[in-house]
Amino acid sequence: MTQETDVDTLVRRRLKGLRLARGWSLDDLAERCFLSPSTLSRIETGHRRIGLDQLTSLARALGTSLDQLVESVDDGDVVIRPHQDRAGGTTTWLLSREGGPQGLTVAKMRITQQADAQGGDELGVHPGTDWFTVLSGTVLLLLGERRILVQTGQAAQFSTMIPHALRAHTGPAEILVFLDHDGQRTHLHPSA
Repeated sequence: MTQETDVDTLVRRRLKGLRLARGWSLDDLAERCFLSPSTLSRIETGHRRIGLDQLTSLARALGTSLDQLVESVDDGDVVIRPHQDRAGGTTTWLLSREGGPQGLTVAKMRITQQADAQGGDELGVHPGTDWFTVLSGTVLLLLGERRILVQTGQAAQFSTMIPHALRAHTGPAEILVFLDHDGQRTHLHPSA
């Protein structure tokens, strides 16, 4: 099958699927997009080519966009294959693409760096809020003068205007973290 045929078949399936999901008959859709029911039937079954003007009218009637009707089915737009980035006792795997949901960045972090026994840990400050949940191990959250243990299954949320750092407590810990733009710039160190 050629790529053109694959896209054509995909668009036809999506058109029919959207129509059926709305509980519409061919007649119902025909009224909304000003095409005859027989033309719609031939489009859905592949017995008629779809013109751009027809596709535009169908997308509008079905409440979708042309982009959504023809978007790729390649798993490259779904599956994220994160790369490791190691810096300062933390390994990071970026789990979201640029411009993630609501501008958030999602990352998995493995923290091996323990807190300095003399309390000389460097704490960072930046605008925003950090949120993380502990997947395994225990995280020591250094938050201003406070030392808070966050264990497996627990989560923490805090203002990043308070000086803070994350450290492993008695062994490696893994977390899932959601960062806003300022948090991403501060906490993630993308590999060159």
